[in-house]
Amino acid sequence: MVRSKTHHLNHGTMCLQSPVASNNAPSASPSCSTSPGKYTVVSFFCGCGGLDLGFRGNFAYRGMEFPESRFTILKAYDNNPKAVQTYNLNVGNNAEVLDLSNYNVDQVPAARVLIGGFPCQDFASCGPRKGLASIRGRLYLAMIKYAERYNPEVVIGENVPGLENIREGQVLRKIKTDLSAAGKLGYIVEIWKLYAPDYGVPQSRTRLIIVGVRKDLKGFPVMPVPTFNVGNYRSTRWAIEDLENMADETVPNQSQYFKASKANRGNGQGDEVSPMDAPSYTIRANAKSRVQFHYRLNRRLTVRECARIQTFPDTFVFPHSATTNIMEIGNAVPPLLGNLVANSVQSFLEDIDNERTNR
Repeated sequence: MVRSKTHHLNHGTMCLQSPVASNNAPSASPSCSTSPGKYTVVSFFCGCGGLDLGFRGNFAYRGMEFPESRFTILKAYDNNPKAVQTYNLNVGNNAEVLDLSNYNVDQVPAARVLIGGFPCQDFASCGPRKGLASIRGRLYLAMIKYAERYNPEVVIGENVPGLENIREGQVLRKIKTDLSAAGKLGYIVEIWKLYAPDYGVPQSRTRLIIVGVRKDLKGFPVMPVPTFNVGNYRSTRWAIEDLENMADETVPNQSQYFKASKANRGNGQGDEVSPMDAPSYTIRANAKSRVQFHYRLNRRLTVRECARIQTFPDTFVFPHSATTNIMEIGNAVPPLLGNLVANSVQSFLEDIDNERTNR
C-alpha cells in the first residue's frame, strides 16, 4: 500500500469510550481500541460485498494483486438474503440479514470504522428521486444511529452523484449536517467525487464518498489521486476480451446472460453496444432498464463480463439467477475503487496510532 500524507486539523486527540452495552448486547470495546495490527470495521448495506472486498484486500484482478489490508470486518449487514449469501460465499462468513431501518444498535458490535453504501435508488438520476421523502431515502440515518452510539473514528458512506443535486443540494447538506453532529464530539465531513475511470476502473461510473472523521482526531484521509486520464483509460475490451471465445464455466458465470433480442424501437431506454476502446457504460442494477450488448458478439454482456467491468476478481462467484446476479453487481462499489478508499483510511489510522505510540 502506498502511504499518503495527511493534512492536519486543529483538534486534540482523545479516546472515547463506547457506551456500556445492554445486558442483551455483545460486549462493545472502546471505539478507539485496537487489535494488534488490525483495524475493526462494521459494514452496513453491504450487498454482495464490493466495498468490503476493497477494504479487506487479498484479491487479484486482471493480473494485479491487492494485498490483505489491516482491516478486519467484524460484521456486515444487509436486508437482502441473496446478497448476504453471495457475500458469505466470497468475502467472509460474517454477513447477516438485518433490517437497518429498524435495528437494535446494542446488538451490533463497536468498531473503529463504519462503512456503508446506503441505498441510492431515491437519489439516482434514473430512479424515482424521492430523496428523503421515502423510507429508503432516510436509511442513511442507520449510520447516524451507529455513530451516535459507538463514536467510530471514521465513517465512510457511498452513494450516487445524483445525491448532489436533489432539491438543489439540500439533501446532501442534510446528510452532512446530521453526520457532523453525530456522537459525543461530531465529525469533520468531506465529500469525495470519484470518477471510476480516473482510478483504473474500465467503466463510466461516478460515485460520491462521504468521509467523516471524529473531530477530536488530528488529520484527515487523503482523497485518492487519479492515476489515469482520458488518453489512457482502461477499456471494455481491456477488461473482457479474453472471454470472447469462452461459452462455458471455465471462468464462473461466463455462460450466464440474458438471451433476449434487441429492444423494439421506443421500448424502455433502448439498446447500447458497449464501447470497445473506451470505458464501458455503467453497469446498472436493473438489467432490463438498458440493454447492453457486447461490442463484437451478437449478445448481451455475460454476468462475468459485467463483474469484470466492475473489477470483481474471477474467483468471486455469483450463485443466483442472471437477474439477481446483475442486480448485485450493479449495486456494488467496484472493489478496486473501494480498495483505494480503504488505503487512504488505513494510512490515516496508522498516522493516528503512530502519534499515540510516540507520546
